[in-house]
Amino acid sequence: MPMRCSDRLPFSVNLILVLTLYLLVGGLYAVYTPAWQAPDEPAHYNYVRYLAENGSFPVLRPGDYPHAYLERIKHTRFPPDMSVDPIRYEFWQPPWYYVLATPIYRLWGGALIPLRLFSVLLGAGVVVTAYAIALTIWPGDRGLALGTAAFVAFVPMHLTMMASVNNDALAELSLAVVMLRLMRFTRGDEPAARPYRYLTVSGLLLGLGLVTKATVYVAVPLALIALVLRQDRRPAILARRALALFGPALLLAVPWYIRNVTIYGWPDLLGTRNHDAVVVGQLRTADYLADVGWPTYLRDFVTTTFHSFWGQFGWMAVPMDRRVYLALGLLSALMVMGVALAAWNRIFATISPSLPAKEMAGARLSPQSWLGRPVLDELIRVCKLNAPEVILVGLWLIFTGLIYLYYNVSFVQFQGRYLFPALVPGGLFAALGLREILSRRWAWVGASVCGVAAVMIGVGSALGGDLDKWGLLIAGGATIALLTRRRLPARLDGWVVATPFAGLAALSAYSLFAFIIPYL
Repeated sequence: MPMRCSDRLPFSVNLILVLTLYLLVGGLYAVYTPAWQAPDEPAHYNYVRYLAENGSFPVLRPGDYPHAYLERIKHTRFPPDMSVDPIRYEFWQPPWYYVLATPIYRLWGGALIPLRLFSVLLGAGVVVTAYAIALTIWPGDRGLALGTAAFVAFVPMHLTMMASVNNDALAELSLAVVMLRLMRFTRGDEPAARPYRYLTVSGLLLGLGLVTKATVYVAVPLALIALVLRQDRRPAILARRALALFGPALLLAVPWYIRNVTIYGWPDLLGTRNHDAVVVGQLRTADYLADVGWPTYLRDFVTTTFHSFWGQFGWMAVPMDRRVYLALGLLSALMVMGVALAAWNRIFATISPSLPAKEMAGARLSPQSWLGRPVLDELIRVCKLNAPEVILVGLWLIFTGLIYLYYNVSFVQFQGRYLFPALVPGGLFAALGLREILSRRWAWVGASVCGVAAVMIGVGSALGGDLDKWGLLIAGGATIALLTRRRLPARLDGWVVATPFAGLAALSAYSLFAFIIPYL
């Protein structure tokens, strides 16, 4: 039965509130972040400028990555007497973002802030699309969709990137829109009379993504999987669907590939080989491993990735306060635990009705009986028949993580922002996990996690001779708050789940004035 407008209104108002707050804080980032103090911003800006002034696409050549000069200008915080003109190492990027940004450059005479605000607006599209994806996976669950949108909107480092001149926002928007359409296709939600027209439009959007940034290429294998996940898998139908989807995408992307091969040589379709040859001076993984060894490498990889995912500003020069990272670490642990509990509940609830009472009784009394053949058969059935869009969103997250690991095979790139192409599925799982762990049923599990953390912090710091009072306060306070969760009246349940997302929004605003402006 269709949902009444009165049922939708509160959630629509809340989404508008999230968007308004995102635009407000994002606008503040765009205006008050010092010029060029966002990763790679000068190089992206120079691409837009070249296109606006010359009417043609630039070519990446040796010397466009002046490593020593770049390190010096970053160290001195981009003083006025040092020009950013020599910083051109993004000249290899696909063109679509820069084509869209060129009229803004011309209209405002090359001013930086209007270009940043353009990125903020594109980021708003990512927030809305995240909301739509969550509703596609769990129709009617607007609370979960709102949490997903809020997470995407208010991760401080993500907001930093959305408020700077780069092609990330458009790439994320393109990827999210394509994935939304693929998920709806697997559900059969496209117009029944025009499935191939739906795929053709999706292919055009995919093609625009391919000429935006290489991070969108994760959608290609996911699109293939989406075609297979649709129920009718006869070879002829699969072939027609693939042609309808990938044909338009290739029509848009192939001219760019031909241009790159003409300039950089075969088989450099994306210009990446030329890029790797030009960016001389970047720290290589093999060299770093030889210097520090595997234990230090792995510790730096995990720590820096975590810090820079949430917020390590400027050109990785300004981390947040240690106490903030501790709180975010606890929040992350609660998210992961909540996702595990939600998955367990989902499997148990799906399997339970179809198993005989004898097996179910044994399953409740003995976890080992879950390894029995009847349960495994049913679990396989659930994995095959459960919502295919859940499979897509999980693979989206996994593939992006594998690409991040691949980045670090050759170069030391411990930058969590490279995981942002999967922030939408990450936000979906974060919202799901937080709602589960903050529920009346499972809050005690979250309290146990925080309690164990408090004990470890107390014992570890005491043995080190310096008691970590702030760490004990944060972990202990979270433990007490979660223990008292069940005593709160039911009418406050929504506010309880909303609290972490409101905290992220506050942290985003705080980070601008506490870390970015004072230190950059």
